[in-house]
Amino acid sequence: MKDLTPKRSDLEPIEIASRDEIAGLQLERMRWSLKHAYDNVVMYKQRFDEAGVHPDDLKSLSDLSKFPFTYKDDLRANYPFGLSAVPMDQLARIHASSGTTGKSTVVVYTPNDIDMWANMMARSLRASGLRAGDMVHNAYGYGLFTGGLGAHYGIERLGAIVVPMGGGQTEKQIELITDFKPKGILVTPSYMLNILEAYRAAGIDPRSCSLDVGVFGAEPWTNAMREEIEDAFDMHAVDIYGLSEIMGPGVANECVETKDGLHIWEDHFYPEIIDPETGEVLEDGEKGELVFTTLTKEGIPMIRYRTRDLTRLMPGTARSMRRMEKVTGRSDDMIILRGVNVFPTQVEEQVMAIDALAPYFQIELHKSGRMDAMRVHVEALPESADDAARSASAETLTKKIKEIIGVSTEVVVGTPGTVARSQGKAVRVVDNRNKD
Repeated sequence: MKDLTPKRSDLEPIEIASRDEIAGLQLERMRWSLKHAYDNVVMYKQRFDEAGVHPDDLKSLSDLSKFPFTYKDDLRANYPFGLSAVPMDQLARIHASSGTTGKSTVVVYTPNDIDMWANMMARSLRASGLRAGDMVHNAYGYGLFTGGLGAHYGIERLGAIVVPMGGGQTEKQIELITDFKPKGILVTPSYMLNILEAYRAAGIDPRSCSLDVGVFGAEPWTNAMREEIEDAFDMHAVDIYGLSEIMGPGVANECVETKDGLHIWEDHFYPEIIDPETGEVLEDGEKGELVFTTLTKEGIPMIRYRTRDLTRLMPGTARSMRRMEKVTGRSDDMIILRGVNVFPTQVEEQVMAIDALAPYFQIELHKSGRMDAMRVHVEALPESADDAARSASAETLTKKIKEIIGVSTEVVVGTPGTVARSQGKAVRVVDNRNKD
């Protein structure tokens, strides 16, 4: 893989500023954000008043712990625009979730919000190893989902050339990558595996393509998947983090020269780690739930938003800003099976460790009598798809899941192509426990 380390002169001064400088800027901006929320959003005024706190009570960054949390359900309860802090005629864009589990969560952006978002995405892409003049293939979905347009504006702000492909049409993806020869690609990691499968099916060596770096996000993924992609394409696989409630993609990003956690762009997003059960703020280094407070967002300021993502904060390395450990699970994705906590990424790690299996899986939850049970659907590679090989793989994976994760499960090893492929975010868990 090529050395894509950026020059120090390419970085923004704040990226390598002292911690005191960063903290001073955060305190100034946090005071503004709390006041902006309190003065312009009814919910925040009510919440602050009920908690007996006022924006003027923030004397230090640690005082933020006195303020109440914001939850995803608050966006649904205030659907569509109840959390907007500016008049409608001052907005520039609206994004929303799919609403598959209830009302859509709606987020709004002022022109300044869009400008800041583009800057943070450009910073993230630069950290990933991309530069002005590079061509970048954008395979994130366009529309209400923040991925496509967030990446698009960031690529343009970087001064790079965007190929606005969007999701799906895998054969077309390969055709454009082959013909246009982009240096980078932005896509979900699970869909990159689909692209890899299509390369191999077409008899094309993926290492022969032009891609030097892939920026992957929108879903948790493991280092085992990173190694699979990097080895297959001879490219850097870099993690990007974001969520629409805070901004979209570009809240944090790995630096290509270290890949040792995602540096949070702390000049715009203030992170905390809390105990998911008690809400107590934890020290850096302790694992818990990630909470964000926006420092500059005008449209919908978010005060202590509980992301449900599980990670820990660590000191900066390639940048001065703190890092968050790679997110490998969410508290609301956690499966509790007969008293054992199971995360889909734990299963993924075991699947990836078996050479005879393809890197695709789906967890099915069902009832076995009165008890909850788990079935893991995987598929064999073509050269290991006979009955004996599939039976051996099922036995090995069953044993690994029992020994390492601590649960008994049924493993179904299908023939190649039997596990559903995603065109965007992968559906890792299917819950059939309430079906007849």
